[in-house]
Amino acid sequence: MKNHEISEVIKVGKAQVLVYELKVEAAMTTDVITINPQDTIEQVREILKEHKISGLPVVEGDQLAGIISIEDLIESLLEGKMKERVGEKMMRDVVTLHSDEPLVRAINEFGRYRYGRFPVIDRKSKKIIGILTKGDIIRCLLKRLQSNHYEDELRRYRAGHLFEDIVSDQSALVLKYNLEGVSFERAGEGSSRLKKNLLRLGIHPDVARRITIASYEAEMNMVIFCQGGELIATIGPQCVTVNAVDKGPGIPDVERAMQPGYSTAEDWVRELGFGAGMGLPNIKNCSDEMNIDTKVGHGTNVQFRILTKK
Repeated sequence: MKNHEISEVIKVGKAQVLVYELKVEAAMTTDVITINPQDTIEQVREILKEHKISGLPVVEGDQLAGIISIEDLIESLLEGKMKERVGEKMMRDVVTLHSDEPLVRAINEFGRYRYGRFPVIDRKSKKIIGILTKGDIIRCLLKRLQSNHYEDELRRYRAGHLFEDIVSDQSALVLKYNLEGVSFERAGEGSSRLKKNLLRLGIHPDVARRITIASYEAEMNMVIFCQGGELIATIGPQCVTVNAVDKGPGIPDVERAMQPGYSTAEDWVRELGFGAGMGLPNIKNCSDEMNIDTKVGHGTNVQFRILTKK
């Protein structure tokens, strides 16, 4: 499957959830072929030809120094500068990904920059540990989708049966997840754990997908703007209600915050690929009902409800 078909793969319902749940490290290629700034463009040509790739990270010592692509090679070839040093031709201002970031961020960056590949950096050591292409993402998603298909066939839990066996006027199962703020490497853990439990309980995969995406967006808002909070899912016979509760700064203008693209995230957060202003609109799009209870200086409760039976 060609790289440009990534948009077709993530249209699949389960794949939409996977890109939120999986980390970059799950899809990246760890056998990274690199080149040194002192090597020549001629050597670049030989490596690209031998390995059938279209770009190379440039590494000096154990640190990423730049990246050189087949477009740079073609330009040098046309100019007759094949003896030119890689360091003179490479792009130095390299956009990178961290291995522990959600895969959805990588997909957003491919759409934003139109690059063919991104070097993947270890957050602690700052060393390059992988390379990620659109093809890597597609192969990873297709493999996981196939694996999840067999897991679905083996699953025997059914939420409806659970409540049918309980004698009461009103029954509900409550799942609570404590979320850590300003911790991008752990972002998405709560919504991922919720998704697994929803599927184990027999919630329809399409419903679980909507709940997971909305929960992830709510979780990311807490990571960006707060010191943490709670994700509380109340599972009943007819619907799942999720409350994303924090004690953060609150939302001064809810109507404005609901507008796609509006964001108050700081610049450093945007540079990490988050805070694009689509969190609350995405939650609304995934929900059958949504309410926001917020007070400036005290916190916010984003509540959304999704029907499991109609």
